[in-house]
Amino acid sequence: MKVVSFGVGEYEAVGWLERGSVLDFTRAYGLYCLARDLPGALDGCSVLAMLRAGIFTVEMFESVRAFVKEHRLGEEVTVEDCRLLAPLPRPPRIIALGLNYAAHAVETGKEPPKEPIFFVKASTAVIGPEEPVVCPKGIGRVDHEVELAAIIGKSGRNISRHRALEHVAGYTVLNDVTARDMQSRDMAASRPWFLSKSLDTFAPMGPCITLPDEIQEPGELDLSLRVNGEGRQSSNTRDLIFGVSELVSRLSRYLTLEPGDIISTGTPSGISPVEPGDVMEAEVEKIGTLRNPVVAGK
Repeated sequence: MKVVSFGVGEYEAVGWLERGSVLDFTRAYGLYCLARDLPGALDGCSVLAMLRAGIFTVEMFESVRAFVKEHRLGEEVTVEDCRLLAPLPRPPRIIALGLNYAAHAVETGKEPPKEPIFFVKASTAVIGPEEPVVCPKGIGRVDHEVELAAIIGKSGRNISRHRALEHVAGYTVLNDVTARDMQSRDMAASRPWFLSKSLDTFAPMGPCITLPDEIQEPGELDLSLRVNGEGRQSSNTRDLIFGVSELVSRLSRYLTLEPGDIISTGTPSGISPVEPGDVMEAEVEKIGTLRNPVVAGK
């Protein structure tokens, strides 16, 4: 199942995709709770609220979906003319990976790492589908980086590798937009990469979250990125140096992972600059295409 965050006017809610339509989970869940005399109708609910409440699960979405079908509520909860939002507009943390594809390490002139290179992007960098990536004046080169991102659904510490995927609620696409000249200066001065990765709008995310019923194994997914329709990146997650299970396990040795945390797994080779007027399309198999224009800032 594919889950979205969407908006219609000032109304924002959680939905799911079915046969090309968006169905309003928030409304359907309220009716589901009412019919069963259950507490917890989610007025104005968000993906993060569901994750923290422990109800962002395949089982919950399937139960509500079955309720909608049983009571013939499909037309009532179908949403017209909505806009898709970032699935998690303000995640607690975005933990990203550097040089996690061997070919990308080679193109940057570095050896593939023996240990994962973790860094953090600011959650305020997140934008949704079709929202513009803003390149501030004088920032220099800005690059695209298509990535598979795993969303933590269940908290944990010292998670074993073979249990790691039990802590993943789903997967989305993240474009790890990078101010490359700024990053190069920081690296030359042995400074962290935080600023170059965290400018406002530099973390497009979406278009949906694909749940584990459709992605049981995240290690066999094609991913690609196009700029103005021209292919720039193309690879498969089988080429990850450190896969999702290993990343979850390694991180949890040192810190507690919590619902809503995002682990963005790194980008393959093919990074290249984008400029105002360009349109980026980042795609991951079984998730979808995340489209964002690039515009000039002040």
